[in-house]
Amino acid sequence: MTVRPSIDALDFARNVATCRGRIALSELARLQEYLIENSGELLYEVAGGLNKNAKPVLKVSIQGLLKLRCQRCLGEFEYLLDRQTDLLLAENERELASFDEDESVEGILAGPELDVLALIEDEVILSLPISPRHDECECLIGSEHGPEAAEKPLFAALAVLKKLH
Repeated sequence: MTVRPSIDALDFARNVATCRGRIALSELARLQEYLIENSGELLYEVAGGLNKNAKPVLKVSIQGLLKLRCQRCLGEFEYLLDRQTDLLLAENERELASFDEDESVEGILAGPELDVLALIEDEVILSLPISPRHDECECLIGSEHGPEAAEKPLFAALAVLKKLH
């Protein structure tokens, strides 16, 4: 089990600190329901700073390869994750609510013990496609490797039985 780093978000941003590392996909419990396979890892970096208005922000960067289920052919769909997000830090609920008025701003409530890996997992889940699928020409439907391929021997055997009767 990986030690889960936590940061004081406002202090981290004001001190322009950086936290980076690797996390195994198997360690991200909430992500599991979206994955067809949980081997591999993600690279992440969280950098604190101030935006042009001198407001504290976290710059989150995540890269990795996720194996999802194609919703068209039900085969494996490789999704290359490369997400960069700037999160404006709110000091209280009222300030966070004011961020909601501007759709171009992504904000989170800053806390003294922000779980970095939970933040990474949230950003990964938000980046996933609603309905992952291959392009039509790449899908396995109708090919000898698709889900129907396993059924072909069964239907061939049934055809033989049908001819016998």
